[in-house]
Amino acid sequence: MNLLETTDWLVIALYFVIIAAIAIWSIMKRNNSAKDYFLAGKNLGWFVIGSSIFASNIGSEHLVGLAGSGATDGVAMAHYELQAWCLIVLAWVLMPFYLRSKVFTMPEFLEKRFSGRARTVLSAISLIAYILTKLAVGVYAGGMVFNALIPEMNFMGLDSFWIGSILIIVLTGIYTVLGGMKAVAYTEAFQTVILIIGASLVTILGLQAIGGWGELKATVGDEMFNLWKPIVPEGVENTWKPVKESAKMAWYFNDNYPWIGMLFCAPIIGLWYWTTDQYIVQRVLGAANETQARRGAIAAAFFKLFPVFIFIIPGIISYALAVSGKMPILGQELLDANGEIIRDQAQQAFPLMVMHILPVGVRGLVVAGLFAALMSSLAGAFNASSTLFTIDFYSKLKPNVSQKELVFMGRMATVVMIVIGLLWIPVIRGGKGLYDYLQGIQSYLAPPIAVVFFAGIFHKRLNAKGCLAALYVGFLLGIFRLAVDTPIKLIDDFSYTEGSFLWIINNMFFQYYSMVIFIISLIVMFVVSYMSEQPSYEQIKGLTFGTVSAEDKAATRRSWNKWDVITSSLVILIIIAIYVYFS
Repeated sequence: MNLLETTDWLVIALYFVIIAAIAIWSIMKRNNSAKDYFLAGKNLGWFVIGSSIFASNIGSEHLVGLAGSGATDGVAMAHYELQAWCLIVLAWVLMPFYLRSKVFTMPEFLEKRFSGRARTVLSAISLIAYILTKLAVGVYAGGMVFNALIPEMNFMGLDSFWIGSILIIVLTGIYTVLGGMKAVAYTEAFQTVILIIGASLVTILGLQAIGGWGELKATVGDEMFNLWKPIVPEGVENTWKPVKESAKMAWYFNDNYPWIGMLFCAPIIGLWYWTTDQYIVQRVLGAANETQARRGAIAAAFFKLFPVFIFIIPGIISYALAVSGKMPILGQELLDANGEIIRDQAQQAFPLMVMHILPVGVRGLVVAGLFAALMSSLAGAFNASSTLFTIDFYSKLKPNVSQKELVFMGRMATVVMIVIGLLWIPVIRGGKGLYDYLQGIQSYLAPPIAVVFFAGIFHKRLNAKGCLAALYVGFLLGIFRLAVDTPIKLIDDFSYTEGSFLWIINNMFFQYYSMVIFIISLIVMFVVSYMSEQPSYEQIKGLTFGTVSAEDKAATRRSWNKWDVITSSLVILIIIAIYVYFS
């Protein structure tokens, strides 16, 4: 049954009209240069940067996956959202190096620090990562949202899932292809406001429906509100012993989130994503100067704290409403015959809350917020993918290509990415959950990238050979794990012989496998670098802490004041406060 009424559709229509107006304005202001198309003319202010980073991040995996994780596991997955501190690292540590290098892409920075081959390898890895995660997951989540909002929609043999997936792609693709980074950034600034307001209303009205915060905790139990309890087996809560379950080490189970993994392994993914990934850093590269870039990253860190309360908490509320019987329709959709949460159905927790909690009109605003998140996330992936392909591959093959041709190829690249992403939807649907799928893929591909960026900036002795060796080894280890995991997701009743090498690899907890890749990549980078020649000073001048000139240091110091320090410190204090409350 279609639960959206005329007023809701009018609100949604108004949202798309405003998005179209912003996109048209952005398109009219562009000048068809590569700098304008891919980096918005390097004229973005701090609020647009911060909101654009947030809107790109808060997309499909949060609307569908994070709320679903809240319904099944409580606040356990908030660990990932509290990695907002990584944006502070971007603001104060890495950003000055990026802006001084005057690059368009993160692989281009690696070329300046190491070599052209390092640039090519990272571009290839990044494009594969976007295909496996951001593009495919965005398409899948769009279908899931439509399936919950308009379940009976059918058109030419396509159900609501496929209709939603296609519509989200087409509508987002139009303004992304035509307007480039400027259209993406400014539409995302507006979408951030809509998303926060809309999702906050779900939390507020959901709490009213369950009877308040106290009633929510009483219904679901304290464990759902403990960041550590859901992921720590009995008997080792206050120790640093290796986590065990049924006499097996934690790396043999996949259904829990051990505290060792969250504490030591999850930050690897966070630092890669927030400080080295083209998808995020491209907004910072479009800043007018260091001051605007730093403040944009700090603003994004503030925004990043919202998901705990506007996605995870609504997921918990949906579970509470289902098990309490206060909203029978949620029980029918989310619970099995024994009253247990159905993990796959939990992926629809947030859109179901929207449809059954909110009043007419408000529901339309929140649905617009859902579309905002889905579209902004996909738009960021489109733009980052086209930038990587065009700048790091096409322009290298045709060095004298015109600015107009670069922009044209950037547009064409998005179409190819979407087609490939669609092919991965069956793999995603076979996984235990959308958010788990995303974190798993990122855990396998992120470690070597984090290694070469951080080690390369902090240690001037490391060279191109060490960088390439680390990227090759780390990437092969990640692809190997994906190859081992994929048959389990695609083939019914497929399994490896228990105790075999492939069974051990498949059952090793993804965060632990990520740590293994990180350590091996770091060791390889240092060993190979020290077994070969030192990099030339002229090549790495200004690109490492050991080669920054006094003039550059002074310029960076002039770019911030006490308020930048105060706001950065406030972000850290809020994160600590959240950990204390939910522990």
